[in-house]
Amino acid sequence: MNRAHAYKAAVQANEEAGEDPDFGVTMGLFSYPVLMAADILMFNAQKIPVGRDQIQHVEMARDIAQRFNHNFAEIFTLPEAVIADDVAVLQGLDGRKMSKSYNNTIPLFLTEKQLRKSINKIKTNLLEPGEPKDADGSTVFQIWSAFASAQETTRMRGEFENGIAWGEAKKQLFELINAELAAARDRYSRIMDDPAYIESVLQHGAERAREHSGPLMQKVRAAVGIGSLT
Repeated sequence: MNRAHAYKAAVQANEEAGEDPDFGVTMGLFSYPVLMAADILMFNAQKIPVGRDQIQHVEMARDIAQRFNHNFAEIFTLPEAVIADDVAVLQGLDGRKMSKSYNNTIPLFLTEKQLRKSINKIKTNLLEPGEPKDADGSTVFQIWSAFASAQETTRMRGEFENGIAWGEAKKQLFELINAELAAARDRYSRIMDDPAYIESVLQHGAERAREHSGPLMQKVRAAVGIGSLT
């Protein structure tokens, strides 16, 4: 657990700030890889679609399953990470990997005003309008590429080469993302205003999960010696 990337990053940040290494580190952060392992192993999942930054968590789940199978019984499937080659880890507002841990994300369901404000915070360099800009090294361009079509991405690359102003680039990025998310944001708002509906969906999901996980958990308990005595 001490080798988990998120935990090590938190410790490093604390040490650089002169704090105790575990300052502000919650049990939620520290034990998250085990929670993820439980989600995977509970259904004996085989192929796990994840981003590259999540590979380590799948490997941890695999280690836990392997150790259990060795010590008790061959119950768990050994999961494998599946990573799409065309999916990149997005940069956040400050240029680091986009992560809630770094507080540098652009939440998907912000209001239009909040979304515009968030995008305007994206860190850029001091190049003036008219000066060519490196698209591949730009957070603005990377996020643009995640939402835009191939044709629009090519067009924006040309705009960068022609020295588009950062303000204009961010304005176009806002318009692109806002148009893409408008319908989903509206549906999200309507769902959030209906707690009863949310609860019904959660309960239905829990029932479906128990149908699959219940029999497996019986095998797990029996294997470790805490099954029913009758």
